[in-house]
Amino acid sequence: MKVGLIGLGRMGEGMSRRMMKEGSEVWGYRRNYEKAQEAYENGYVDGVTTSIESLVQVVKSGDSVLLTGGKKTYVPGIFMMVVPAENVEGTLNELLPFLSDGDIVIDHGNSNFKDSRRRAERLEKLGIQYIDCGTSGGVFGLERGFCLMVGGSNTAVSVCSPIFRALAPGIGSASRTDPFSHETSAEFGWLHCGGPGAGHFVKMVHNGVEYGIMQAYAEGFNILHEANAGRAYVSEGDAEVAPMSDPENYQYDIDTAEVAELWRRGSGVGSWLLDLTADVLRGNSELVDFTGGVSDSGEGRWTVNAAVDLGVPAPVITTALYQRFDSRGLAAFGSKILNGMRYMFGGHHVR
Repeated sequence: MKVGLIGLGRMGEGMSRRMMKEGSEVWGYRRNYEKAQEAYENGYVDGVTTSIESLVQVVKSGDSVLLTGGKKTYVPGIFMMVVPAENVEGTLNELLPFLSDGDIVIDHGNSNFKDSRRRAERLEKLGIQYIDCGTSGGVFGLERGFCLMVGGSNTAVSVCSPIFRALAPGIGSASRTDPFSHETSAEFGWLHCGGPGAGHFVKMVHNGVEYGIMQAYAEGFNILHEANAGRAYVSEGDAEVAPMSDPENYQYDIDTAEVAELWRRGSGVGSWLLDLTADVLRGNSELVDFTGGVSDSGEGRWTVNAAVDLGVPAPVITTALYQRFDSRGLAAFGSKILNGMRYMFGGHHVR
């Protein structure tokens, strides 16, 4: 299978290498041609091109095959976009003029599922099939495999299934829930979630769940970090802060890095995210290299919006999203309003 891959960053390179290992011929394009050429020289792709147009030409250069009896059948060109969500529309617009009826485009970015539905409808009118593939794994996917949440037509997904199998972790990456049942694609690490947009819808919720889990870890380790606050507590002369009950109970010097290591082993809260937390705390337990401002790339907001549309309560994900807003100082003015009101109605000191 010959595939064109647009976006040869670290994630794109990892995807290419996994596909090549399983026998696919992968041609890549990246705007920075020097970086693309470097990927080729490192053996991460079978070849690179200088433009999207030339990428299409190479991929579609052998787009028909002979079957029994001499009958030719068309083999669609398959093009994977591994670009940021904000670049998907522009990349797609560059690609479309060179595609033809039957070709398939796979969007591996974190696109809004509503945009994916719109794009699929637009391309269907041109005879081109669009697959939205929510892809989790990032730069670690080369080694661990990528978790793939796929949306699109049955035909397009079936044609591209060898790609998904090559990218996915494989059935050995987790123990089977029911070892006696029929094996499903989900157990291999990829799932056809439904029609256009379904893949990115599932990936959106996946990332919303991730927001909540990450926030829980952050809050837990913050409590551990402050467990010695009783030593510095001053019990007199501060009417602005509720008194600490029994400050002698909070005089522990907890090594958060060691706790992270501990929880990775046999604990019910162990996870890959905890592994990352342990890595970042090791040798930098005060996290002096970080400002504490946390970005949100969109999926958290979209998940909360979907929950509101559906009338489904999602307090943990919503709070985690709002905490990210707060971390970037977006609550500062509101806090000043509170300062001002308290000062005006009681002469309370400004903090």
